[in-house]
Amino acid sequence: MNTIKQLLTIGLLITSSQIFAAQQPNFIVILTDDQGYADVGFNGSKDIRTPNIDRIANEGTKFNNGYVSYAVCGPSRAGLLTGRYQGRFGFDRNPHMDPTDIKSGMPLEEKMISEVLKPVGYTSSIIGKWHMGSHPELTPNKRGFDHFYGFLAGGHQYFPQDLIYKDIAEGLTQSPDKAWTSWYRTKLLENDKRVETTQYLTDELSTSAVEFIKREHDNPFFLYLSYNAPHTPLQASKEYLDRNKHIPKGKRRTYAAMITAVDDGVGRVLATLDELGLDDNTLVFFLSDNGGPESKNASDNGELRGHKGDYFEGGIHVPFAMRWPGKVPAGQTYNNSVSSLDILATFAGLTNAPIAKERPLDGVNLMPYVTGENTSQPHEILFWRNFDKGIVAARRDNNKTILFKKNDQKHLYDLDKDLSETTNLVKTKTETYSKQQGEMAAWENELADEPAFTGLIMAKKEHKKALAEYKKQKKNKKQEKSND
Repeated sequence: MNTIKQLLTIGLLITSSQIFAAQQPNFIVILTDDQGYADVGFNGSKDIRTPNIDRIANEGTKFNNGYVSYAVCGPSRAGLLTGRYQGRFGFDRNPHMDPTDIKSGMPLEEKMISEVLKPVGYTSSIIGKWHMGSHPELTPNKRGFDHFYGFLAGGHQYFPQDLIYKDIAEGLTQSPDKAWTSWYRTKLLENDKRVETTQYLTDELSTSAVEFIKREHDNPFFLYLSYNAPHTPLQASKEYLDRNKHIPKGKRRTYAAMITAVDDGVGRVLATLDELGLDDNTLVFFLSDNGGPESKNASDNGELRGHKGDYFEGGIHVPFAMRWPGKVPAGQTYNNSVSSLDILATFAGLTNAPIAKERPLDGVNLMPYVTGENTSQPHEILFWRNFDKGIVAARRDNNKTILFKKNDQKHLYDLDKDLSETTNLVKTKTETYSKQQGEMAAWENELADEPAFTGLIMAKKEHKKALAEYKKQKKNKKQEKSND
């Protein structure tokens, strides 16, 4: 009798587990790289057509004041993946590609979305750009991701014939004078194996995303579709260029073609969800990792001042939308400020995934806010810091403050009336500025005292010095041999 009861209990447990798994929503984050605020249809683009990306906003909620936590890609992605201000753990720079340096990337103590969701039964995949470290212990498969298809560096060449190196070391050995571009020419990785590819890179990533969804459709999954488009180099296939002939030939047309490729990929992902009956059980976020670097890739930040790297709105205010049919209101525009930090918090809130008390999240679960259950603001205040440039910024309500410490430049803007940040109110609203500056100073005291690693720019400078010395020595040896 006891045996029968045990078997029945096991059977009930299995059934309950299966039901729970079936009810768990799937999560997809689609992240573009260096896309301008105005370069999506849902933010008013006329020349770049993004019908599939627009579906996420039109069939869900678009955020008029969607922010990322940093103005360049590596730290911005670190904030998104952890739900915490990256300055708390010293991720204040883009990591350089050094497989021997375990500090150059995401600290092992921090938990990313993949690691947070694993204990509650999720299978996770990152497809595309990693940029969280190249040391073997920092790679995706060691950080909670069950599947990885992409590249470790911060950018990549787009055509398969240009992917000529099996790893970073080979590129450095064969082309030491091109170390900073050889990373872009490595063959793609599937987990820890190099693979040959045949498609234009964005198409390759979209195909892998569709395959992952089809493979895991019976299990709750998290897909981080981390496109590197439209980051430079500006490269597009003839198919996508031909579909943008309405734009004059040049940078802007190529940039538009790269976004067209992304939009097609988004369409394929949404179609796959529909085909597999997963549409109503999948929450999708779309955003860019920072503002567009307008002069470099011909992006357009619209009325926003500044560009990638700035802490004016053009560097941190990005296209941002979420879609979950039947759960997230369709066709809604949400005006309160939200952050990429909120993505992990939303997933954790929906799954009851445990969050370590010693590393609390800075993001919040957005669901009660977008559904109207909670009518207050998700954030009383949002902060930004660039350690190397000595810049701190904050937004509370409509008041945006920026402090440039190196020359003591103070800025205050009313974003409700002046989204383009043209009129500095610091002299007329001194009390507002003073209060917010005090809040920024208190927040800075919570952050790491300095960055945790050297970073890409400094490493690049050191490499150039070493390379110059190497060439000098080589030239001297050649001269000495000639004199002999």
